[in-house]
Amino acid sequence: MNNPNWNVLPLWAWISLAILLLSQSTWLFVDARKRSARYPWFWGIWGIIQMPTPLIIYLFAVRKIHRGWSRKSND
Repeated sequence: MNNPNWNVLPLWAWISLAILLLSQSTWLFVDARKRSARYPWFWGIWGIIQMPTPLIIYLFAVRKIHRGWSRKSND
C-alpha cells in the first residue's frame, strides 16, 4: 500500500494551505449571500474542503463570468 509521508511538507506550507482554504471558503460564502445565491452554506463548506474547483465552478455558475466574455467578443 502506498503510504504518503506527511512529514515531508513543511509547517509553513500547511499554514499557507489552511489560510488559502479558509479565505476561499469565507469569500465564497459572503459573496453567495450578497448575491442571494442558493445554498451559500454549501459554497462555504465546499470551499473549505478543496481548492480551486469550488471557486472556478462558483464563478461560472453563480457569477456567470462567461457572459462577460461573450459580450466582449461580439463588440
